[in-house]
Amino acid sequence: MKRLTFYIVDVFAVEKYSGNQLAVFTDAAHLSEAQMQVFAKEMNYSETTFITSTEGQNGGYNVRIFTPAKELPFAGHPTLGTAYIIQQEIIKQSVETVSLNLKVGQIPVTWHNSEEAGEVLWMRQNPPTFHQKLDASALAVVLGLEEDEIDSRFPIQEVSTGVPFIIVPLRTHESLKRTRVNRDKYFNLVEKTEAKEILVFCPETYSAENNLSVRVFAEYLGIPEDPATGSANGCLAGYLVEYSYFGEKPVDVRVEQGYEMGRPSLLLLKAQKNEDMIEVLVGGKVMMVAKGEFV
Repeated sequence: MKRLTFYIVDVFAVEKYSGNQLAVFTDAAHLSEAQMQVFAKEMNYSETTFITSTEGQNGGYNVRIFTPAKELPFAGHPTLGTAYIIQQEIIKQSVETVSLNLKVGQIPVTWHNSEEAGEVLWMRQNPPTFHQKLDASALAVVLGLEEDEIDSRFPIQEVSTGVPFIIVPLRTHESLKRTRVNRDKYFNLVEKTEAKEILVFCPETYSAENNLSVRVFAEYLGIPEDPATGSANGCLAGYLVEYSYFGEKPVDVRVEQGYEMGRPSLLLLKAQKNEDMIEVLVGGKVMMVAKGEFV
């Protein structure tokens, strides 16, 4: 096997060595699916990506995404982090947009610079779809909470922008911090649901600058908890619009995640309803931290 170059980036980082870690393998066209899965398990990050075309294909670059356990059709922080590596290491010049050809379709990532926020990468996700609503008592048991800790003003629901998540609104930050997934109850629940991962959120935060605090649990994918989840937060953005969580205005919020894991992360969400479709944008910063080779 020839040497394989990979990069490690921190995505949705508030500073270096925060956010969600991602390994990106460039020039991976010759790898089999089985090899990609082995390498993703060896890296053991939430996700690892493989760029399988270093030349543009239909206006984008072909990319595959793997957790330690399986391939995904879409994931948020891998999309941003891989676009960053394509710009830095393949195109090697500033561009306004890089599109990734994923199993859910082509996802564009755009760069935006401002004096206030610096360089932020934004991805436009597929419009959210809304599926099964779930019972609060069942989720309370899975999450180790009392039923009245779940905010009954809003539904517990499966939402997808490519990968479905169970969205659970909580009343307080204390409840969010105390959430502990009961693995047996969790696996019993997801046997009956399309969504296999759970996002819990609340309107109280660690940082006064932020609007929501989030945790994401994905044991089904081999990820007990994720420090920053762009796909799940895209689903959350659509949910916030659908149920007018902040009133009837468009959503433009700062979401914190990963604090309970010691990996503080910041995700920027924008969403609004245009006619019958909800448009979702998820943004954040990407920072390069390492480069290496598989030998």
